[in-house]
Amino acid sequence: MPLLTLQDAQLAYGELPLLDRASFALESGERIGLIGRNGSGKSSLLGVIAGRTALDDGELRKRDGLRIALVEQEPVPPWPAVEKKHRLAEFLHRFGLDEDVSRTTLSGGEAKRAALAHAFALEPELLLLDEPTNHLDIDGIVQLENLLLKQPAAIIVTHDRAFLDRVATRILELDRGQLFSFPGNFSRYETLKANQLAIEAVAQRKFDKFWAQEEAWIRKGIEARRTRNEGRVRRLEHLREERAARRERAGSVKLAIGEGQRSGKLVAELAHVTKSYGARPIVKDLDLLVTRGDRIGLIGPNGAGKTTLLKLILGALAPDSGAVRLGTNVQVAYFDQMREGLDPDKTLAESVESPRKHVISYLADFLFPPRRASSPVRMLSGGERNRLLLARLFARPANVLVLDEPTNDLDIESLELLEAALQDYSGTLLLVSHDRAFLDNVVTQTIAAEGGGAWKEYVGGYSDYLRQRPAPAPLTRGERAAGERGVREKFRLKLSYKEMRELEALPAELEALEAEQKELVARMHAPDYYRQPPEALRADQARNAEIEALLHEKLERWEALERKQKAANS
Repeated sequence: MPLLTLQDAQLAYGELPLLDRASFALESGERIGLIGRNGSGKSSLLGVIAGRTALDDGELRKRDGLRIALVEQEPVPPWPAVEKKHRLAEFLHRFGLDEDVSRTTLSGGEAKRAALAHAFALEPELLLLDEPTNHLDIDGIVQLENLLLKQPAAIIVTHDRAFLDRVATRILELDRGQLFSFPGNFSRYETLKANQLAIEAVAQRKFDKFWAQEEAWIRKGIEARRTRNEGRVRRLEHLREERAARRERAGSVKLAIGEGQRSGKLVAELAHVTKSYGARPIVKDLDLLVTRGDRIGLIGPNGAGKTTLLKLILGALAPDSGAVRLGTNVQVAYFDQMREGLDPDKTLAESVESPRKHVISYLADFLFPPRRASSPVRMLSGGERNRLLLARLFARPANVLVLDEPTNDLDIESLELLEAALQDYSGTLLLVSHDRAFLDNVVTQTIAAEGGGAWKEYVGGYSDYLRQRPAPAPLTRGERAAGERGVREKFRLKLSYKEMRELEALPAELEALEAEQKELVARMHAPDYYRQPPEALRADQARNAEIEALLHEKLERWEALERKQKAANS
């Protein structure tokens, strides 16, 4: 029996419904990644499931006694009481917090970690997480991933693609009020989604062609009335209603970064730079050279001093000792993670100056319709504020672009478009981000906090940094003994010979099925495909559905065997 079932759900907060007869079911053991455009209704759907928001119509059925915990995007204490206090202390420590931490003095990042600790300590059967990686550093994200892999069931709203690749067993996309299900993780979703969009485009073209033919027939007037084909007239009226009701996919953000004059070859040079706050070293004896065209990512735990290092590089903060030299003709555009650059009382139009086109048209490139141009900034959601700040930033000519946590609150599609724009940018880029996929796709150098104020430079993105960083210190005798006990305990989890052969064969089987599906879809998209007999069309559709089911089954089996193998090897 499913943990919960949503049937024909309807929910609206304005012109277009957030849920439009949407349906899905959640089984125990599933970890669903819920994705969709900013404003599509993902948080509202979590609120419905948590019982905080009522549907306009439709039905939500839950298993009797189902324990649900929700961690909101911006959690605010107090949180539900936890009966097992030792469990709460355990999870607070896992997220780097003291069990006596005061709820009244929590920062945004600490509040998120405390809320996550409370949610896990409640031991829910279903955990609902709304953008859980915002404000977490990479170590915190990895800790959250490890905990979620043991969670009975979860629905997670996130834009972190690496997170979804590791955690999700199914992707649920909220698009134009409908829920679309894709088995597997985010990488698998991207493949399946591309096929779905191609099929949808073909279907819409055929619909529009048929509708145009019927409209041409009715315009003949006399012939239509003479034939008295009332059924055909009613069918046309139905087609008109269907076409009017069809909600097209929202447009894409059009990102183009304004590039100023070329800077000199040298952008910034740091020589023996040291900076401390009290007795705590942030940067210690750092030598760094930033040259024109460098694409540098800064990584490290929360509080390591990434923003401080940025300000030292830009000359906006004086070091305690050492020297900082800036190059010539350096034009900086700075994206601030705290959104301090936006005046909440100004309108969107007043917040942006575009030298290249009219401000209304420029805002439309960032998915702000003309009617929103006169709205105050304070009315925007987190994702909309991010898009507005990017719009203002990219309107300015700059040859040094500084982005401090730009990915928070952006939907995945906008995130990928931002990546593409940055890849085309010829200036110098300094980036602070906890998004591992974003770092891999954008930067060519990584500067990592090593602790105690030490920073070290690595070639490549985050994955390259993981391969190059020093190996951990050798284990003590006690740690080795504990590890040996763990190995003995996990030996019983080792794959059998038959399972090993099955695991080795699955990639080739999946590849063969995907190749067959690709060939089948290409054939179904051919211009003369529908001239075939109906039974041939039905056979192709049945085989396509069969392949999809087999892919789902084999992918789940592959993941199960890999999990067992990792458990035995870890």
